[in-house]
Amino acid sequence: MMEVLLARIESLLSEKDLVTLAIDGPCASGKTTLAAFLADAFDGQVIHMDDFFLRPHQRTKARLSEVGGNLDRERFSEEVLKPLSEQKNFSYQPYLCSEGRLGYPIAVIPRGLVILEGSYSQHPAFGKPYDLTVFCTVSPALQRERILKRPSHLHKRFFQEWIPMEETYFSQFQIAERSDLVLQERDG
Repeated sequence: MMEVLLARIESLLSEKDLVTLAIDGPCASGKTTLAAFLADAFDGQVIHMDDFFLRPHQRTKARLSEVGGNLDRERFSEEVLKPLSEQKNFSYQPYLCSEGRLGYPIAVIPRGLVILEGSYSQHPAFGKPYDLTVFCTVSPALQRERILKRPSHLHKRFFQEWIPMEETYFSQFQIAERSDLVLQERDG
């Protein structure tokens, strides 16, 4: 499937000045690694969905009860998707989870390949703004192995909070089924 993905991107880039690619999937499925590889291969830009998680004052019980509600969809739509659709230069401020604040603005000049990487990138609230969508999968065993290599203070949140929220989102909105391509990360 990787060859298919590369060919699809090459074909789209031969037809358009700006190609948008969303990479969705569970945590530890290789989304960030794939985005970095593609950005390097095609001189692309990556925008991380993690930069749009809700800030503390937005984390109400009602909002977190929504499927995919832990993402600031409104800010992502306004600061990223709208200017991308208009092919205008823009900037956005990433949310710095460890500091609980917005960081310095990141400038984006929409040209070539722009990759929107992360869980919730294909939320139905965004409509269908992308030229190509990819869903990355990972076995539960490999996902667990990879998560356990991350900072230990986050393990409980991954297993008890974030993974269940992602699974509900993927299932309810049939994200894998609606994606153009599905890439399976294999053990070993």
